[in-house]
Amino acid sequence: MNPAIIFVLLAVLMITGMPISISLGLTVLTFLFAFTTVPIESVALKLFTGIEKFEIMAIPFFILAGNFLTHGGVAKRMIKFATSMVGHFPGGLGLSAVVACSLFAAVSGSSPATVVAIGSILMPAMVKAGYPVKYGAGIVASAGGLGILIPPSIAMVMYAVSTNSSIGALFMAGVVPGLVLAGMLLGTTWWIARRNNYPRARRASWGERWTAFRESVWGLMLIVIVMGGIYSGIFTATEAAAMSAVYAFVIANFVYKDLRLSDLKRVLLSSANLSAMLLYIITNAVLFSFLLTSEQVPQSMSQWMIETGLGQIGFLLLANVILLIAGNFMEPASIILIFAPILFPIATSLGIDPVHFGIIITVNMEIGMITPPVGLNLYVASGISKLGLTDMSKAVGPWLLTMLVFLMIITFWPSLSLWLPKALGMM
Repeated sequence: MNPAIIFVLLAVLMITGMPISISLGLTVLTFLFAFTTVPIESVALKLFTGIEKFEIMAIPFFILAGNFLTHGGVAKRMIKFATSMVGHFPGGLGLSAVVACSLFAAVSGSSPATVVAIGSILMPAMVKAGYPVKYGAGIVASAGGLGILIPPSIAMVMYAVSTNSSIGALFMAGVVPGLVLAGMLLGTTWWIARRNNYPRARRASWGERWTAFRESVWGLMLIVIVMGGIYSGIFTATEAAAMSAVYAFVIANFVYKDLRLSDLKRVLLSSANLSAMLLYIITNAVLFSFLLTSEQVPQSMSQWMIETGLGQIGFLLLANVILLIAGNFMEPASIILIFAPILFPIATSLGIDPVHFGIIITVNMEIGMITPPVGLNLYVASGISKLGLTDMSKAVGPWLLTMLVFLMIITFWPSLSLWLPKALGMM
């Protein structure tokens, strides 16, 4: 049977405006029922076995931890610490936004949560200090994408689940690229501010910096708990997610006391809604992956690329183009769960390291968060800044170009992502 029918069915359903998760499920059921002799009863069994993975439990726990931190005052303390360190440079508050996004990304694992937590505090402050609205909105929307790359990352968990890769190795592989990209975003932010003579804050004393660090240290300790626990072997990535949720609850309620017990129900319901949505997408994506595998789609594509002599460089360029285009129209979870099962076997057959390929996909998802018309960070930042989608798309331009340059660096310099996990003996 022609596998093209699968993609035609999926495209038709998506064009109708049907949610991607339902489109995936209906594509599988329609194809199995109309074009194969596979019993429909096997779908239920595949659904159960497909999501019966311990690693999937990391997703709701990281979401819960991120929500506790977003509502618990951790962000404003990280912003204060970041401003004390870099606020006196040209574009000080813009630089503070990048640093604060980097720190919050390392404890939340979510890009939109990072934009909301940092942007809702810093963007009004930047406007009040005399910065253009587009400048602040562009910085926060772009730097918020670090929530996908800097571990812990929900996108990395999804890639690991869909390809049976190591979550711990992926987390460690994201550390150095995350720091490099943060540095490149800082450079772009500083260059624009210096060229336009944007204001800078008063230089903080070392005493003020120490006070700001001491106030934010409880939130920063979450980075040590998650990464240190995984590296030392004290617990797995899933257990680290559970630990981070408990720790975030304790510091938000009993240390900082910014999250009242009366808010607990709202936070739990919000986390449950997002978790259910992602798990539903995963469930249908598992079915779609099963269908592609049973119809030999990845195997056929891999064989074709090998026979045509496309090679690693050609494949990586093609994969980046496909993922960047998909990022314009789909959100990261759907892209990873649809394209990873297709591209992953081809990448491994060409000798590309699975962890390196996972970082490449993650960076593409990061870029997709700020590209219209479906870039989620654009909508979140637009809601905070009151800019229209067109203005927001223009606002992220300089940082988008920076991220595209970084994508080429990370694609063709594997050691940048693989050095740390190899040094730690995780590969």
